[in-house]
Amino acid sequence: PVLDTEDAWVSVEGPVSIVELALEQKHIHYLLVEHQFVLCTILYAIMRLSLKGVKPLSLFDSKGRNAFFKDLTSIQLLPSGDMDPNVLSIRQQFLLKVVSAAVQTLCSSQKDREVSEEDYFPFEKGKNWPTLAADLAQYLQISEDLVRRHYVCELYSYGMDHLGEE
Repeated sequence: PVLDTEDAWVSVEGPVSIVELALEQKHIHYLLVEHQFVLCTILYAIMRLSLKGVKPLSLFDSKGRNAFFKDLTSIQLLPSGDMDPNVLSIRQQFLLKVVSAAVQTLCSSQKDREVSEEDYFPFEKGKNWPTLAADLAQYLQISEDLVRRHYVCELYSYGMDHLGEE
Protein backbone atom coordinates (compact mmCIF):
# COMPACT_ATOMS: atom_id res chain seq x y z
CA PRO A 1 0.00 0.00 0.00
CA VAL A 2 1.02 3.56 -0.63
CA LEU A 3 1.36 5.70 2.48
CA ASP A 4 0.89 9.40 1.96
CA THR A 5 2.77 11.53 4.48
CA GLU A 6 2.88 15.24 5.02
CA ASP A 7 6.05 17.13 4.15
CA ALA A 8 6.63 18.00 7.81
CA TRP A 9 6.96 14.32 8.72
CA VAL A 10 9.45 13.44 5.96
CA SER A 11 12.38 15.18 7.64
CA VAL A 12 11.68 13.70 11.10
CA GLU A 13 14.52 11.60 12.49
CA GLY A 14 14.13 8.72 14.92
CA PRO A 15 13.14 5.10 15.01
CA VAL A 16 11.23 3.51 12.14
CA SER A 17 7.47 3.85 12.46
CA ILE A 18 5.42 0.83 13.42
CA VAL A 19 3.51 1.05 10.14
CA GLU A 20 6.71 0.75 8.10
CA LEU A 21 7.85 -2.17 10.26
CA ALA A 22 4.52 -3.91 9.74
CA LEU A 23 4.72 -3.45 5.97
CA GLU A 24 8.19 -5.00 5.89
CA GLN A 25 6.99 -8.21 7.57
CA LYS A 26 6.48 -11.30 5.47
CA HIS A 27 2.87 -12.26 4.87
CA ILE A 28 1.67 -15.33 6.70
CA HIS A 29 0.05 -18.30 5.04
CA TYR A 30 -3.51 -18.10 6.37
CA LEU A 31 -4.33 -21.77 5.81
CA LEU A 32 -1.32 -22.77 7.88
CA VAL A 33 -2.49 -20.52 10.73
CA GLU A 34 -5.95 -22.06 10.47
CA HIS A 35 -4.35 -25.51 10.62
CA GLN A 36 -2.52 -24.50 13.82
CA PHE A 37 -5.80 -23.14 15.23
CA VAL A 38 -7.50 -26.50 14.71
CA LEU A 39 -4.70 -28.22 16.65
CA CYS A 40 -4.95 -25.67 19.48
CA THR A 41 -8.71 -26.17 19.69
CA ILE A 42 -8.26 -29.93 19.83
CA LEU A 43 -5.63 -29.64 22.57
CA TYR A 44 -7.83 -27.27 24.56
CA ALA A 45 -10.80 -29.63 24.32
CA ILE A 46 -8.66 -32.55 25.48
CA MET A 47 -7.39 -30.55 28.45
CA ARG A 48 -10.66 -28.88 29.43
CA LEU A 49 -12.83 -31.99 29.18
CA SER A 50 -10.15 -34.32 30.64
CA LEU A 51 -10.23 -36.71 27.71
CA LYS A 52 -8.01 -39.72 28.22
CA GLY A 53 -6.24 -41.76 25.57
CA VAL A 54 -6.44 -39.20 22.78
CA LYS A 55 -3.36 -38.70 20.65
CA PRO A 56 -3.85 -35.31 19.00
CA LEU A 57 -1.37 -35.81 16.19
CA SER A 58 -3.12 -39.03 15.16
CA LEU A 59 -6.00 -36.83 13.99
CA PHE A 60 -3.83 -35.57 11.12
CA ASP A 61 -2.18 -37.27 8.17
CA SER A 62 1.57 -37.04 7.49
CA LYS A 63 1.27 -33.78 5.51
CA GLY A 64 -0.77 -32.24 8.30
CA ARG A 65 1.72 -33.30 10.98
CA ASN A 66 4.68 -31.95 9.00
CA ALA A 67 2.97 -28.60 8.52
CA PHE A 68 2.91 -27.98 12.28
CA PHE A 69 6.66 -27.58 12.45
CA LYS A 70 7.09 -25.07 9.63
CA ASP A 71 7.36 -21.29 9.63
CA LEU A 72 3.96 -19.58 9.33
CA THR A 73 5.23 -17.48 6.43
CA SER A 74 6.18 -20.50 4.33
CA ILE A 75 3.82 -22.03 1.80
CA GLN A 76 3.29 -25.62 2.88
CA LEU A 77 1.48 -28.55 1.40
CA LEU A 78 -1.57 -28.99 3.56
CA PRO A 79 -3.82 -32.04 3.56
CA SER A 80 -5.91 -32.30 0.43
CA GLY A 81 -9.57 -33.25 0.21
CA ASP A 82 -8.79 -36.96 -0.03
CA MET A 83 -8.27 -38.33 3.46
CA ASP A 84 -7.40 -41.78 4.69
CA PRO A 85 -10.58 -43.48 6.00
CA ASN A 86 -8.71 -44.53 9.16
CA VAL A 87 -7.86 -40.90 9.97
CA LEU A 88 -11.46 -39.87 9.32
CA SER A 89 -12.66 -42.61 11.67
CA ILE A 90 -10.29 -41.44 14.42
CA ARG A 91 -11.47 -37.85 13.92
CA GLN A 92 -15.11 -38.90 14.12
CA GLN A 93 -14.49 -40.86 17.33
CA PHE A 94 -12.71 -37.87 18.83
CA LEU A 95 -15.54 -35.44 18.06
CA LEU A 96 -18.13 -37.82 19.46
CA LYS A 97 -15.99 -38.21 22.57
CA VAL A 98 -15.86 -34.42 22.98
CA VAL A 99 -19.66 -34.18 22.75
CA SER A 100 -20.16 -37.05 25.19
CA ALA A 101 -17.72 -35.59 27.71
CA ALA A 102 -19.31 -32.13 27.46
CA VAL A 103 -22.81 -33.47 28.05
CA GLN A 104 -21.61 -35.71 30.88
CA THR A 105 -19.81 -32.80 32.55
CA LEU A 106 -22.84 -30.54 32.20
CA CYS A 107 -25.30 -33.13 33.49
CA SER A 108 -23.15 -34.23 36.43
CA SER A 109 -22.62 -30.64 37.51
CA GLN A 110 -26.35 -29.92 37.31
CA LYS A 111 -27.20 -33.00 39.33
CA ASP A 112 -24.70 -32.18 42.06
CA ARG A 113 -26.16 -28.72 42.46
CA GLU A 114 -28.28 -26.58 40.27
CA VAL A 115 -25.69 -24.68 38.22
CA SER A 116 -25.60 -23.65 34.61
CA GLU A 117 -22.89 -24.47 32.09
CA GLU A 118 -21.52 -20.94 32.46
CA ASP A 119 -21.13 -21.45 36.22
CA TYR A 120 -19.30 -24.73 35.73
CA PHE A 121 -16.95 -23.24 33.11
CA PRO A 122 -16.59 -19.70 34.52
CA PHE A 123 -13.87 -18.57 32.14
CA GLU A 124 -15.77 -19.78 29.10
CA LYS A 125 -18.98 -17.76 29.18
CA GLY A 126 -21.04 -18.63 26.16
CA LYS A 127 -18.80 -21.53 25.06
CA ASN A 128 -20.94 -24.40 23.91
CA TRP A 129 -18.72 -27.47 23.53
CA PRO A 130 -21.09 -29.48 21.31
CA THR A 131 -21.39 -26.49 18.95
CA LEU A 132 -17.61 -26.13 19.00
CA ALA A 133 -17.32 -29.83 18.07
CA ALA A 134 -19.75 -29.31 15.18
CA ASP A 135 -17.72 -26.32 13.98
CA LEU A 136 -14.53 -28.34 14.29
CA ALA A 137 -16.16 -31.08 12.20
CA GLN A 138 -16.06 -28.78 9.17
CA TYR A 139 -12.28 -28.43 9.46
CA LEU A 140 -11.80 -32.15 10.09
CA GLN A 141 -14.01 -33.20 7.14
CA ILE A 142 -16.61 -34.93 9.31
CA SER A 143 -20.36 -34.52 8.88
CA GLU A 144 -21.77 -31.87 11.22
CA ASP A 145 -25.10 -33.68 11.24
CA LEU A 146 -23.44 -36.76 12.70
CA VAL A 147 -22.05 -34.70 15.59
CA ARG A 148 -25.39 -32.95 16.18
CA ARG A 149 -27.30 -36.25 16.14
CA HIS A 150 -24.88 -37.68 18.69
CA TYR A 151 -25.39 -34.58 20.86
CA VAL A 152 -29.17 -35.05 20.82
CA CYS A 153 -28.80 -38.75 21.66
CA GLU A 154 -26.51 -37.90 24.57
CA LEU A 155 -28.98 -35.34 25.89
CA TYR A 156 -31.80 -37.88 25.79
CA SER A 157 -29.65 -40.56 27.43
CA TYR A 158 -28.87 -38.23 30.35
CA GLY A 159 -32.53 -37.31 30.80
CA MET A 160 -32.28 -33.81 29.39
CA ASP A 161 -35.19 -34.32 27.01
CA HIS A 162 -36.19 -30.64 26.95
CA LEU A 163 -32.75 -29.71 25.56
CA GLY A 164 -32.77 -32.66 23.16
CA GLU A 165 -36.08 -31.53 21.67
CA GLU A 166 -34.64 -28.08 20.94
